[in-house]
Amino acid sequence: MVNFIQYLISGLSAGSLYALVALGVVLIYRSTRILNFAHGDMATMGTFFAFSLLSWRFPFYLALPLSLLFGALLAVVFYFSIIVPAQRRDATMLGQITLTVGLSMIFQGAIVYLWGTDSKMLSFPLSDTKTWQLGPIYLNELSVGTLIVGILGSVLLYLLIQKTRLGLAMKATSENLPAAQTLGIPTRTILATSWGLAALLGVVAGLFLAPALILDPFFMLEPFLKGFAGAILGGMNSLPGAIIGGLLIGIIENLCGGYISLEFKNTVPFIIIIIVLLFKHEGLLGKEFKERI
Repeated sequence: MVNFIQYLISGLSAGSLYALVALGVVLIYRSTRILNFAHGDMATMGTFFAFSLLSWRFPFYLALPLSLLFGALLAVVFYFSIIVPAQRRDATMLGQITLTVGLSMIFQGAIVYLWGTDSKMLSFPLSDTKTWQLGPIYLNELSVGTLIVGILGSVLLYLLIQKTRLGLAMKATSENLPAAQTLGIPTRTILATSWGLAALLGVVAGLFLAPALILDPFFMLEPFLKGFAGAILGGMNSLPGAIIGGLLIGIIENLCGGYISLEFKNTVPFIIIIIVLLFKHEGLLGKEFKERI
């Protein structure tokens, strides 16, 4: 039972970051129907930017917001400079998705050019070696901080969407773009905001994953795939589904790694996704997307 609780806590900690990645994927998909395959690389760029700031002796309380802003600006610039012109030229949805794949390759090349391929250690205020004992359970500082930040970020985004005028405009734009434009909502600005918020969440996940992993140009590939899997599991048009899906992926992989094998750890979540989608095609909380013509 002790081992189960230990694996569960570790799974929730990792899953909370997968949930942030999943929220970013869902946020863009809900608003533009685009699967952003550059999402992980945007997060990597933001994390490396934070690494540079910390290397230049910036205090962490300045490096954190500046790196989040940097990641968000990258996404907004890409949306206005690439996606919007492509849409004006009636680019297909597949074409727009391909543009994000191209952006991913550009970011990977830029990271290798600017920071090299050598592994790096990110200076971080939370330690993964400092532990606390709570009865028979051991908790480390980084895992606790990760869990708190992951859940807090998910809750804040959900409240932003559900309880603010900006969130209302984002929901209106995602559900019926022409009607939102007719009502005077600045849809381009709203969609750019969605891209920026998604990238910001990805950078948060990257900053908390980097101390536990080795920082290299491809360190966000696996977390992106698991976050993407969490978005599919929960439902690609459901923000609560993205949170639940990300948490489930984290819990399942840790339980499988503990009770089955570490080699099987990364496989089981995707097997479960296949099984779920066989019976519920839109995911656990997803709804079938119906577009009005």
